[in-house]
Amino acid sequence: MKKFGIYTLDALDVAGKTVLLRVDINEPIDRAADRVTDDTRIRGCVPTIAELCDRGAKVVIMAHQGSDIEYKNYYTLRPHVRVLEQLLGSKVQFIADVCGPAAQDAIRGLQPGEVLLLDNVRFMAEEQTLFERSLKLTHEQQADTLVVRTLAPLADYYVCDAFAAAHRDQPTLCGFEQRLPSAMGRLFEKEYSVISSLMEAPERPCVFVLGGAKIADAFLMMQTVLDRGIADQVLAGGVVANILLAAKGEQIGAASLGFIKKQGYDGFIQTAAPLLEKYGEKIVLPVDLAYTEQGKRGEAMVGRLPDDKMLVDIGAQTAAKYREIILGAQTVFVNGPMGIFEKQETEFGTKAVWQALADTAGYTVVGGGDSVTATNQYGLGPQMGYICTGGGALIRFLSGEELPVVRALRHAAEVFPLD
Repeated sequence: MKKFGIYTLDALDVAGKTVLLRVDINEPIDRAADRVTDDTRIRGCVPTIAELCDRGAKVVIMAHQGSDIEYKNYYTLRPHVRVLEQLLGSKVQFIADVCGPAAQDAIRGLQPGEVLLLDNVRFMAEEQTLFERSLKLTHEQQADTLVVRTLAPLADYYVCDAFAAAHRDQPTLCGFEQRLPSAMGRLFEKEYSVISSLMEAPERPCVFVLGGAKIADAFLMMQTVLDRGIADQVLAGGVVANILLAAKGEQIGAASLGFIKKQGYDGFIQTAAPLLEKYGEKIVLPVDLAYTEQGKRGEAMVGRLPDDKMLVDIGAQTAAKYREIILGAQTVFVNGPMGIFEKQETEFGTKAVWQALADTAGYTVVGGGDSVTATNQYGLGPQMGYICTGGGALIRFLSGEELPVVRALRHAAEVFPLD
């Protein structure tokens, strides 16, 4: 069976077969305690692992841990084993190797229904973003990298359940589809389906809540959903809101403007100006903002903001305004918090908006790492319509871009027909 030109698990006869399963279980880690502190992404891929085991597959899991902005962010996948075992209710083998002799022997020794987790694939240079951006290998060239050349001959199928990493163009994500019959896992299938529906025919009014500090992603998404008529309104928070206010000519203060320039975001003030001119009636900006002074929260109306204080949250009047809009929406998509929600004195805006998301009768979609963390922090997961594990992948998908992993899986469906 195919969806979106990609095979689903229903197309695979996995009994007694070895399946290479690429997942995204990149989670927050407490290194001192050597433990995972949030299991959202691990929970997301468990249904695929469990189904493959129940159907008699020999499951080999590949995954990464840590942002590849800096090498020091990488960490072993050893602590993930305990979480996986608890959620699956069965043993998960682990090998501190990716594709060397120890990993190869462990794969050959697997029995039907057993699971093996290989260590962090980003310990290998070919899985790093610097490698991806510098060499720009084609998918066929990725198939000749060490990890694919070594592991593909040991497997019968490749399954990708890593929608959150689908914007990456790396060998364990896009190379195996050149050598093996391939399919998407249940999480990938679900996220693709939910986000496609959101883009194609959202129930209206459709509201996008965009905040946080990942400015390039936020403005790419804002431009797309406004140009394509998907969003009826965009509610702005975080640094996104500060930039839009500055573009509108509001004085956001030297401290906040200095932060924007220090981060290299000042160019987005120019990007924001034509957006406001074209879609000003659809972009809703804060009317008040918060700052801290000696550890205590203060708020001021836009137009009377302090010059020397960093603006770190939306104010109470803005939160009430956003709540009213969210409660009147039929579809709400949120990506990015309203401020620094990790601190008690600056979490008010995010907490208020998230409670509105939980209270609305409309369908809510939460996307992005910080948004998922906030949802879990406030215990509101069960009250959300859908929590998407993707961040960068989700944003690029919403922009209309064909993701590299989607392209690779479609290629596999053409060259390895399973019908």
